[in-house]
Amino acid sequence: MLEKEIFNITSPEEFEKIALEVFRFQYENIEVYQKFCNYLNVNSSEVKSLKEIPFLPIQFFKSHKIIAKNSVEETIFTSSGTTGSITSKHYVGSLKLYETSFLKAFKNQYGNPEEYTILALLPSYLEREGSSLIYMVEDLINKSNNPNSGFYLYETDKLIEKLEFLEQREQKTILIGVSYALLDLIEKRNFQLKNTIVMETGGMKGRRKEMIKEELHEILKNGFGVEKIHSEYGMTELLSQAYSIGNGVFSCPPWMKILTRDTEDALTYTIEKTGGINVIDLANLYSCSFIATQDLGKTFCDDTFEVIGRFDNSDVRGCNLMVF
Repeated sequence: MLEKEIFNITSPEEFEKIALEVFRFQYENIEVYQKFCNYLNVNSSEVKSLKEIPFLPIQFFKSHKIIAKNSVEETIFTSSGTTGSITSKHYVGSLKLYETSFLKAFKNQYGNPEEYTILALLPSYLEREGSSLIYMVEDLINKSNNPNSGFYLYETDKLIEKLEFLEQREQKTILIGVSYALLDLIEKRNFQLKNTIVMETGGMKGRRKEMIKEELHEILKNGFGVEKIHSEYGMTELLSQAYSIGNGVFSCPPWMKILTRDTEDALTYTIEKTGGINVIDLANLYSCSFIATQDLGKTFCDDTFEVIGRFDNSDVRGCNLMVF
């Protein structure tokens, strides 16, 4: 029942009602989350609003198997990491939920994938197994039903040819790329793209020095000859994505919401002020829908948000990890 309700949310009141139902389901069925709530002395029957729901620190995906009892993982998504580092593991109890989530979110923002040629420049993701981003993009490429759609590893010359070919034919195109690879591409060729959406998925992956979004987007806008750079906000631990169609301001699909917690007090929430990003992702039904990330951002009254950076320290202040 909850699986259907999640994707039929039409109002903030409905979102809160279903989020509370999901919270109670996950408290009863996810042992790690229940222990975490108990550690905070949270009585699940007394939680009556979104802001009373405990958010599980994202680091738990590195140290615990988080999946509802009686669920069997259909796949395991893993995060990228430097050699020797501990990676996050997301045990996915329903791939159908993930597929429904990313397809509906894409359609909400961009329309049907069949309207586009979809090009993917995601070398660091393609070179490893278990990437949720590759799973999503591969499915969107297939659903575009377009022979020109596809992945590119390091074949930048072929990608340049393809982009120019599609521009000449005024074909609507989406180029999805990891930040460092998009920078590599425009160092080889400057473009003047009229029919192509350029979407960065973030991350220098140790290949280039990190830079603030405004600087990155300015370089990419100049290099691709576009007015705006689009962005996707998602992560291994989530089954939903938010999109920005420019200016670094993201919108969530109806079953996802961002709250920002005070950096000094994890149980206090802020708006229009920099705070730690807490994500509610109701598509994470058989995992945890309430996650305290290590990202910093700002939320706004219209439910949009910005991502500003990351916490410097490995532990989120006010959310010390417990050993279970």
